[in-house]
Amino acid sequence: MKQFFLAICLIASCTTTLMAQRAQYVEAMTKQTADLDSSETFTPELLQQKGNTFERIADAEKNQWLPYYYAAYTQVMQALILKDKAQIDPLADKAEANLDKAEALSPKNTEISCIRSLIATARLTVDPMSRGVKYGMEAASQLQQAKAYDPGNPRVYLLEGQSQLFTPEQFGGSKTKAKVTLTLALEKFASFKPASSIAPHWGEPYARQLLQAAQQ
Repeated sequence: MKQFFLAICLIASCTTTLMAQRAQYVEAMTKQTADLDSSETFTPELLQQKGNTFERIADAEKNQWLPYYYAAYTQVMQALILKDKAQIDPLADKAEANLDKAEALSPKNTEISCIRSLIATARLTVDPMSRGVKYGMEAASQLQQAKAYDPGNPRVYLLEGQSQLFTPEQFGGSKTKAKVTLTLALEKFASFKPASSIAPHWGEPYARQLLQAAQQ
């Protein structure tokens, strides 16, 4: 009987420890994801800081896909706003490596496919003339994959609308198409419920900004 009670105490102690670790993880992730829709976050320096922090969290929580995902997200966002084109491919490589780790933990994930689409877009910007066909097709293919995994994900339509807005008409883009797609994105955002407090939820303010640009 004594051994039985000792076993119960040990289980209770382990459970309490795991709950405390989980709470620390959620708290750290919440702090880092809270401002991902803020324009003030989108500087190369702050995005790099966040990417480094997410990678540290990922190193501590190797069975969680979200830290790897957010590390990749901040790295590709940094790549997209940098003026030095020589830095884009190395950042895209880092983002892809983190996404590979995320996808190993969460396969067939719509959010991961969205970031892969952004990585292809970032690589395209290095040299649109020589890379446009390859990476343009890859970006579109990843969005279609993301849509297949979850047709209700608003970020799919946000990125699709962004592409339509900034792609010349001779290559299939237009403000008219973008308005339709971005309006749909905002409808999806209105009904979208993240899986948790730290699940991907970014993009709605940017969708509104893009729709306003498409309407001009």
